[in-house]
Amino acid sequence: MTDAGNGSGGSPSGGGQWKAREHDERPWGSYTVLDDDAHDHKVKRIVVKAGKRLSYQQHARRSEHWFIVSGRGAVTIDGTATPVAAGHAVDVPVGAAHRIENTGDADLVFVEVQHGDYFGEDDIVRLEDDFGRAEG
Repeated sequence: MTDAGNGSGGSPSGGGQWKAREHDERPWGSYTVLDDDAHDHKVKRIVVKAGKRLSYQQHARRSEHWFIVSGRGAVTIDGTATPVAAGHAVDVPVGAAHRIENTGDADLVFVEVQHGDYFGEDDIVRLEDDFGRAEG
């Protein structure tokens, strides 16, 4: 699902045009792609609803850096849970099992910078998932 830009939901591209940003609603919240023009990184704004969490997952071809913008939650990396709040940053190495959970009463918002050579959905191995999407 995309959000057509009219200056409020896009980014400038050549010639003063606005490029639509990819946006998707998920059972746990939503994400908006902020930058995917480079071959080695992708940037997303992710919103996790209160009481929800993302899949416990791994990636073979990318690392991730998360900066918590607002809200509070818990990040689990390779089985170790750590509380996070606005201003905290988290590094997720390539291959690490990871997830983020909203433990607060308001939205948890973070910016995710993916770094690697491939960013497709098929580089997600879901180990656990609250919405029935885990691998066999």
